[in-house]
Amino acid sequence: MTIVELSAAADDQTEALQQAIDAAAARGGGTVSLAAGRHLCGPLRLRGGITLEIQKNALLVLDANYDRLLPNTVSVVAEGSDRALIVAQGQHGVTIRGEGDIVAPGRAFVVGEDPEAGTHLPATLRPRVLVVEDCTDVNIEGVRIVDSPMWTVHLVGCANVRVCNLRIDNDLRLPNTDGIVVDSCRDVEIEGVDISTADDGVCLKTTRRPTGIGRIANVSVRRCKVRSRSCALKVGTETFGDITGVVFEDCEVVDSNRALGIFSRDGGAISGVRFSRIAVECRETPIGFWGSGEAITVTSVDRRSELPAGQVSNVVFNDISGSMEGAINLVGTGAAGIHDIRLDRVELTQSPGQLGTARSYDLRPTAADLALNPGNRGRANAWSKDSTGQVVGLVAYPTGLPAVFARGVTGLMMNAIQIRRPQPSPEGWARDLFDLQQ
Repeated sequence: MTIVELSAAADDQTEALQQAIDAAAARGGGTVSLAAGRHLCGPLRLRGGITLEIQKNALLVLDANYDRLLPNTVSVVAEGSDRALIVAQGQHGVTIRGEGDIVAPGRAFVVGEDPEAGTHLPATLRPRVLVVEDCTDVNIEGVRIVDSPMWTVHLVGCANVRVCNLRIDNDLRLPNTDGIVVDSCRDVEIEGVDISTADDGVCLKTTRRPTGIGRIANVSVRRCKVRSRSCALKVGTETFGDITGVVFEDCEVVDSNRALGIFSRDGGAISGVRFSRIAVECRETPIGFWGSGEAITVTSVDRRSELPAGQVSNVVFNDISGSMEGAINLVGTGAAGIHDIRLDRVELTQSPGQLGTARSYDLRPTAADLALNPGNRGRANAWSKDSTGQVVGLVAYPTGLPAVFARGVTGLMMNAIQIRRPQPSPEGWARDLFDLQQ
């Protein structure tokens, strides 16, 4: 097997690095290793049978020129963009490993501030850092990715994937910087990952692709630590295909907005999902982020008239502990509904936040978030205010903030639920812990 080591250099190393990868692949595979120091690189394509090793103290610094990324076009359009900084497509045996850093150009894609939403204002077109598409036997291990402009790692249509001890450290005010997006994949293991990001931490979804709609099956997420301003451990919201056989366990959610969530919107059924032994710390966020301080959220909302949301069923949350400034929300507004949800051994402290944004439950994304309606203010796929100044998708709790709120749910089972709340109840809080209606 070929082993090639590239020394650090002041000049752009795109051509040298790509040639080393291609030459090693042509000889049957091997390792291309980046030595300590700075390696500036433009669009990069990974090959099957090749390990890209980023050694300790090595920095793979990615160029911010979006137009340069045309060769790295991918099939899934995300936030209007079809490009990525690093791409593997249709390969077998793709590995990235090491103790060094992949330094993305996130800051270059901030064009202003959105003080009303509490976020940066992102550029119209932003690349993902790494897209691995239609590949098998994928391994990502040990490296750190910092400052992603948009989704950080996007796995699309892959099988037999292992992500281990990856670290992601993104700007906590830059929207859409999801940590790991598992999209229409099967047989995926994510373990020991540490993520800090403004958007979802680990997110499972099934998008629409030119080749059709895929499914998710057999995904495990274990022993991970996530800080998120959106939802730390999540299924949805793009759910065109079915999702089944998913386990999140032995994880820690810190200093986050939502902790655990399932969001059905686009026709695919979601079933057989378990969240176990997870510690959570959930805090209120400004209106630009969906949800506010919720330990557990499950929603099923029709947002496309031609494609109602799929059914959510057979979901278990057990041994969930920690704190929240919002509530546990289980809301199904579509015809397919939510069925057979079990909450078992849930122990949480519910405390008032400083913003007051947790006093409404959040049904976003709705149809209003696909595109801004005429007369509304906001940003598509983020937030929209109607002519009265109300955020579309936020609904006030009918009797104030409860501990557990459920609508449109059948077969809800709760066992050993312990919620500690201040007494007397703070202003705007419901007197009763539970507000449950089918």
